[in-house]
Amino acid sequence: MLHTPRLLIDPLTEDDAAFMLALLNDPDFILHIADRGVRSIEQAKQYLRDGPLASYRENGFGLWAVRPVGGGEPLGICGLVKRAGLSDVDIGYGFLPAARGRGLAHEAAVAVLGYAAGELSLRRLVAIVAPANTPSRTLLEHLDFRHESMVRLTPEAEELCLYAWESAQNR
Repeated sequence: MLHTPRLLIDPLTEDDAAFMLALLNDPDFILHIADRGVRSIEQAKQYLRDGPLASYRENGFGLWAVRPVGGGEPLGICGLVKRAGLSDVDIGYGFLPAARGRGLAHEAAVAVLGYAAGELSLRRLVAIVAPANTPSRTLLEHLDFRHESMVRLTPEAEELCLYAWESAQNR
């Protein structure tokens, strides 16, 4: 579990299915990230099993729940993803509308970057973002990610901006 002054960042569980259903069906999530086709609690549980929970087992990391200090329902997700289409681990995040614009994504991402560099000894991370997702691109730049190129995760996929971050030890 990671801690910040306002947040607890911990593994998702199947008990977070209602939150995940809400996040995956948020219009901004669908517009800027993807429509995962998750429309029921059971589908949300399956998404969690096949995604974050599988990643914890396979990689030792994944997307984590971001909760307010003191506990409660997640405000969003933030964590690390190993995608088949990328050679580096990437950071990912997404927050419910009520949690946006309060610096929570930045706070969570700083904690995750610290964990990646410290506990996991990762020296380079990447992030992918839709070109039109200006808030996410701005956040990445505030986190010292630099735009490197445009990429497609699959030949038929939308072109995305690839940002990269290197730990202070690599600079």
